[in-house]
Amino acid sequence: MPIYTFVCKECGNEQDELVPVGTESFKCSECGCVSKKTMSLCSFVLKGTGWARDGYGSKKASTKKSPRGAV
Repeated sequence: MPIYTFVCKECGNEQDELVPVGTESFKCSECGCVSKKTMSLCSFVLKGTGWARDGYGSKKASTKKSPRGAV
């Protein structure tokens, strides 16, 4: 189950909750009103130059051959 951020319409309280996929609302822990799911910030960051050397940013298809015996 993913963690989603919910914001209360009444009191503005933000809370992170572990809920099933598809959950759109949650009960506010402060006032008990309905909180709506919001978009959270992403923590994924590509730093340095190593990821580019591996061909991640390359438009060319990788043609590396696998070692003998590898499946």
